[in-house]
Amino acid sequence: MDEDSISKKDIYDVIIIGGGPAGLTAGIYTTRARLSTILIEKLAIGGQVSITDRIENYPGFLGGVSGPELVHNIEEQAKSFGMRTLSGVVTRIDLSDEGNIKRVFVDDEPEPYRCLSIIIAAGNEQKRLGVPGEKEFTGKGVSYCATCDGAFFRDLDIAVVGGGDVALEEAVFLTRFARKIYIIHRRDRLRATKILQERVFSNNKIELILDSVVDEIFGQTAVDGVKVRNLKTGEGKRLEVKGVFVFIGWTPSLSFVGDIVKRSEDGYVMVDREMRTSREGIFACGDCCKKNLRQIVTACGDGATAAYSAQHYAERIKGEEYV
Repeated sequence: MDEDSISKKDIYDVIIIGGGPAGLTAGIYTTRARLSTILIEKLAIGGQVSITDRIENYPGFLGGVSGPELVHNIEEQAKSFGMRTLSGVVTRIDLSDEGNIKRVFVDDEPEPYRCLSIIIAAGNEQKRLGVPGEKEFTGKGVSYCATCDGAFFRDLDIAVVGGGDVALEEAVFLTRFARKIYIIHRRDRLRATKILQERVFSNNKIELILDSVVDEIFGQTAVDGVKVRNLKTGEGKRLEVKGVFVFIGWTPSLSFVGDIVKRSEDGYVMVDREMRTSREGIFACGDCCKKNLRQIVTACGDGATAAYSAQHYAERIKGEEYV
């Protein structure tokens, strides 16, 4: 169903903010419960998963599955039950109406979309290094997506910054194109899953530079190299590379939330085991929540739980709850 069929005059049972695995799974569960549901996504449906080359740890796919394929299947499943999608940026949530109606403002539109319950599934954004040259050379050698940009660095030397699962997965993927890859990590050991570390250690295209940080990305019209500093010795050196791929962690995409719900010191939404936030009728799921493990499978579980909680809340408001 297209966006033209989504009316601002209607009051929806659920509005889901975010179209990653958590939001899509929530959409499957709310629409199967026959709750009127719209999902709002600011970029492409699927979030980070849609630009992931291969996923090996999602149950049921022996040998793995591509990110775009998995996302497409989940989206089609949700739509088959009646979930409607809207492309746009949620700018704020307003709870000032009388009663239980919540208002969600999108882009610069003056009129909001109205609903009984909200599921926040906004996901994360990648952190930036914050060093000289990063902003200037973004798109000119600095990248945050190996799947998107890896082919531009065929037979060139590049650097990958980070030591977690994403950094190592992307570094291994980049060996398809690059001549040599330096993995720069601030700690003395990697934190990624052991199987990913084994793949990195056994790949002769990859060299580890540990206990080190990038102080500067330099170049003329595009990236020519990075200045790296060892945190233990203070020694600095230059690496002549044509690309810098940054995977140093995440920050929640919650600029529209403000102080409506309780958040942790590092900005994540605080939820209970039922995915309820501190504000009645607002639920959250996936990577924007404060939790230890951020994986596709946990996001899907969160989405199902949030949808179940939203269902019971909306049905209670309408006097339809089965007790």
